[in-house]
Amino acid sequence: MSKNREKLLYGAAGVVGSSILAWRTLFPWIGYDIQYLKRSVEVGKYVMKNITSGRYLIDMFEDDVQNYPTKPFIVFEDRVYTYEFMDQQANRVASVASQWKLKVGETVAIMITNEPAFIWTFLGLQKLGIAVAFINFNIRKKPLVHSIRVCEAKVLIVGQGDDLLQAAEEIRLELEDVPIFIQGTSLLQGQSYTSFDELMQHAVPAGVCKAVRAGVHPLTPCCYIFTSGTTGLPKPCIISQTKAVALSALLILVKFSDKDIVYTPLPLYHSAGGGIGLLGTIGTGATLVLRRKFSAHHFWEDCRKYNVTIAQYIGELCRYLLAVPEHPVDGEHCVRVMIGNGLRMDIWERFQSRFKVPNICEFFGATEGTTAIMNVSNRVGSCGRVSPFINLFDPVKKYIVKFDVIRDEPIRDKDGHCILVKPGETGLLLATIPPQILQAGFYKGSKEMNEKRIIRNVFKDGDVFFCYGDLLQIDNDYFAYFKDRLGDTFRWKGENVSTYEVADVMTGLDFIHDANVYGVEIPGTDGRAGMAAIHLVDGTPISDDILKMIFNHCVKNLPFYAQPVFLRFPKDHTLTLTFKQHKVELVKEGYDPDIVTDPLFFRDDVNQTYSPLTKESFIQFRSKSKL
Repeated sequence: MSKNREKLLYGAAGVVGSSILAWRTLFPWIGYDIQYLKRSVEVGKYVMKNITSGRYLIDMFEDDVQNYPTKPFIVFEDRVYTYEFMDQQANRVASVASQWKLKVGETVAIMITNEPAFIWTFLGLQKLGIAVAFINFNIRKKPLVHSIRVCEAKVLIVGQGDDLLQAAEEIRLELEDVPIFIQGTSLLQGQSYTSFDELMQHAVPAGVCKAVRAGVHPLTPCCYIFTSGTTGLPKPCIISQTKAVALSALLILVKFSDKDIVYTPLPLYHSAGGGIGLLGTIGTGATLVLRRKFSAHHFWEDCRKYNVTIAQYIGELCRYLLAVPEHPVDGEHCVRVMIGNGLRMDIWERFQSRFKVPNICEFFGATEGTTAIMNVSNRVGSCGRVSPFINLFDPVKKYIVKFDVIRDEPIRDKDGHCILVKPGETGLLLATIPPQILQAGFYKGSKEMNEKRIIRNVFKDGDVFFCYGDLLQIDNDYFAYFKDRLGDTFRWKGENVSTYEVADVMTGLDFIHDANVYGVEIPGTDGRAGMAAIHLVDGTPISDDILKMIFNHCVKNLPFYAQPVFLRFPKDHTLTLTFKQHKVELVKEGYDPDIVTDPLFFRDDVNQTYSPLTKESFIQFRSKSKL
């Protein structure tokens, strides 16, 4: 936006009595901002009211118990757990944990699968003001030990299941100073563990006096939610009491009420399932339908069965739902909103049309971030708004600045300050950092990790901003669209290649279920050559016709520098437990036939197709004769 137009906008904002009609004439996009601001003001009031009155997440839950004692709080595997029952279980947990004599703000780690015990254990510890580390129940050995140590857990509670018991057994010698309690069994090996269930049986379900947690304040950790660890060991993101209340308020943006029924098949240790889903339900008196793990074949069946009104998704989950054969009842359900992030543009409309979802609410944020954006306007492909008008009112302001992916740093002007992108341009998302958050940090345990998330001297000397590490684009209406992660964008033939955009193009072929795009190094060349790990629709063979069609489709729809040089057809899907594409190992393995056992192909411009990559052609690539 030009400087003159921006000045006009800021001036217009201060004119008392300016009509909405006049504003719409000057700024056609302002209606979207007003729609967003109306809802976000509700969120802001809700958060401030609770924080200033000292009403934190556990207080919200206890109010729910008083207001809705017999109402279903959790529905799990056809069993109903009322607010009152969950409170009694939480009280038992608090009774057990009170014997450990932990201080307010100290940490207990829980490694429990998606089940009600995760929730009542978390709530019971909250009754004492104890911070809870949500441990990914899939990690083992070194990453597991690291996760427990880095958050300074005084106790580890392990959920039921032989696999989790085995995980505890593998690390118990490295955690000799950390008591381990096991849920779900009384037949424990050795003397290193204590049965948590037996302690619960003898615990009194009486309520806990709030005076016990009187030391809790807005910045006291409520829980720690870990990053995925795909770029190193998992990092514990600090979810303060303030941030927990803010997470619980996000569903207000979709007009959430106590009549809603939320469905989450996402892991509770993640910020989507455990943050937006679970915390969002608390304080509203709504019901959460919890599934142990995602199932594409049971997703809509569950939604119909339990009259779900709000369903969660993340990453490639929607692509898996589309892969299920069509059925006449696909659109028969009560879901009014699907909320999540990672729904790619190439399947958005097809998904919404087939399953008759009235509203898709895509959001963008980071667990450790200072704010989030959300698309409440049902704009196809958008993850929210980054508007100068919204920034006038938002206490945490958001900007997209120009970024150099080769130098891996923002582009700065002659005064050393960042430059805002214009509509149609792609840049790096930044957000202001409230002083108290800057002081507390984003992660526990490392000043270095916290500093990496900060960019200084952005618009003036001395200012500090949180860096999301992702590239977004804005359109003329200031809707934002996710484009790529910094580590995923690569340079080839002197041009920047967005893995996200290449994947969108490739999945435009109806026989390609998914495409994971990344860059690989070729000795003697600058940058990285594009490579795509392709998953074909079930039953589709890798044939000459298929390879030819992929080649022609890429040539027609992608510039030469963005067309993948190599193709790989993995036997297994490389997704994280939160349905994000996992690229680290794929990049390491590259395109060496001696390492990769999957079928490999290279772009054969002579024969106008993708041809098999043999050991001989691999050697030629390494000597650049094929480029």
